[in-house]
Amino acid sequence: MDLNLPYFSFRLKDHDGKKLIFDSFRRKWVTLTPEEWVRQNMARYLTEIKHFPATLVALERSLRINQHDFRTDIVLFSRSGTPLVVVECKAADVKISQQVFDQIARYNLDLRVSYLIVTNGLSHYCCRFDQTLLTYTFLSEMPDYAEIDN
Repeated sequence: MDLNLPYFSFRLKDHDGKKLIFDSFRRKWVTLTPEEWVRQNMARYLTEIKHFPATLVALERSLRINQHDFRTDIVLFSRSGTPLVVVECKAADVKISQQVFDQIARYNLDLRVSYLIVTNGLSHYCCRFDQTLLTYTFLSEMPDYAEIDN
């Protein structure tokens, strides 16, 4: 499916009736679901266009909040290992709703990042979180790595 992102080339294959995509970040083949397609394209966009080092990108990172286990889609780290950005990906046919923003805000209770991105591959929303004032400011564009890791 076409997304509102630049074109990236991926390694794809069929295995036991399932379509797989090679995840170069996790270094393994994963099932190609509609959400995974968005996750892979967004991760490539962030590394190839926004210049986040691939070694500082974590896909499907586990976290625990109030005795509940969750899994973030993408977390981007600083060179010192501090989380900088959390990204929530939805399939292209999933509408971005308040519920999706609530989900990523809940993840941020644990991660405490300054930037949150929500995308379905067609619509992208990025906001900066002020941890002192506890306010969100929506940005017109996702920041480049050099802008936020200084």
